[in-house]
Amino acid sequence: MAITMTTPSTADLPRVIDTVASWQRDGAPVQVHPGDLGWYQRFGAEALAGALREWARDGETVAVGFLDESELIRMAIAPEAGGDEGIAHHVADDFVEALGELLPPGRAIVEARFGTALQQVLTDRGWGADDPWTPLHRDLAQPVPPSTLRIEVVGPGLVQERVRVEVAAFPGSSFSVDRWRQMADGHAYRHAACLLGYDEQGVAVAATTVWSAGRDRPGVIEPLGVHGGHRGRGHGRAMTLAAAGQMRRMGCSSARVATPSSNTAAVATYQAAGFVTPGEVTDFCRP
Repeated sequence: MAITMTTPSTADLPRVIDTVASWQRDGAPVQVHPGDLGWYQRFGAEALAGALREWARDGETVAVGFLDESELIRMAIAPEAGGDEGIAHHVADDFVEALGELLPPGRAIVEARFGTALQQVLTDRGWGADDPWTPLHRDLAQPVPPSTLRIEVVGPGLVQERVRVEVAAFPGSSFSVDRWRQMADGHAYRHAACLLGYDEQGVAVAATTVWSAGRDRPGVIEPLGVHGGHRGRGHGRAMTLAAAGQMRRMGCSSARVATPSSNTAAVATYQAAGFVTPGEVTDFCRP
């Protein structure tokens, strides 16, 4: 059975995003989510399509790779293909052959948190462990406590405020009004919402974007930030609760997020909002 790797077109994006959405499962390790793709679409549909690689076997998509950053590919694998050694070997071959310039020796990172076959193949080929990450999740079967911030869902009239908080939360951020619009025009944003959190003085102090993969599937926070001038006041926890509550209203089964383990403040914030972690994970580094 032939396995092929292709780069999708912009016309293919809805299909690829819906496919990745269908692979999201509670109880399974975190893998690339439609929200990851939706957030990247702030750079435009052509940029997103160019950052994706799709593996298919006899015309059926079995894996999607997302070139999220230079020398990094993040993987999503069909649940039924997670243990398939043939697919795993083909994908691993492509990492060093077809994608060798994008994933160079000594620097390339592969995020493969689901798929025991691919994990084993990379290990057998000498790929080592990269820096640890902490995945966290919160079950949404029960109501989420209310946020202490006043929460507004971002529409066209609040976009500039949303951008201002994002830039103040993440120094060096390239987020802009135009990039918000490109993101909001994307297929994934049909099941997403941007939120702004306001303090008692009516100042926007925190922001987030939450993404659904469809009813009864895990949702994801991507990103969440607190204005640099308003930290240390519990706004991160309040915004996280608002994000979880919004995802529950959207029909998500759980809320998910992942952060570098070195960002201990972020890990503590999510845990304070009722998120739990199954333990640290590491990505694979090409030898």
